[in-house]
Amino acid sequence: MTSSNYDVTATTTAPPAVVWRLLLDARTWPQWTPIDELVVDRSTGLGPDNGSTQVGSVRAFRVGEGVTGERVTELVDERRFSYEDAFIDVMSDYQASIELTPTPTGTTIRWHGTYTPAPGMESVLPDYLRDFMQQMADGLATHAASLTKTTDG
Repeated sequence: MTSSNYDVTATTTAPPAVVWRLLLDARTWPQWTPIDELVVDRSTGLGPDNGSTQVGSVRAFRVGEGVTGERVTELVDERRFSYEDAFIDVMSDYQASIELTPTPTGTTIRWHGTYTPAPGMESVLPDYLRDFMQQMADGLATHAASLTKTTDG
């Protein structure tokens, strides 16, 4: 099987600390992404509020009828959030990172990953996943900026 990848970016006027808090709080992801819900009963290692994340946590998310699980593998405070597949039907060997780079006016968000599409998904998954992940990065950037405006104003 051939490995595939995606690499998308977005920029926000929010500082890295605001973006970071959103990444760590799994409960916020359905607010700023195409994800429908955090599936708490299929997640593990979440904090008492079901949102906080630590290395080793598995965060399960539902999009439509499908539920995927991602295991957090690395957290570098306000810099890098990395994860891998815990259970994802449409791919294997998935590893991804969200890298935050401070800029004079906010933060650049780079979301990139590698994976092997499941048999039958090779022609569909690369374009779909790249577009989906761009929506994730753009949603994160927009939501973080809106929170900054709210707290600054």
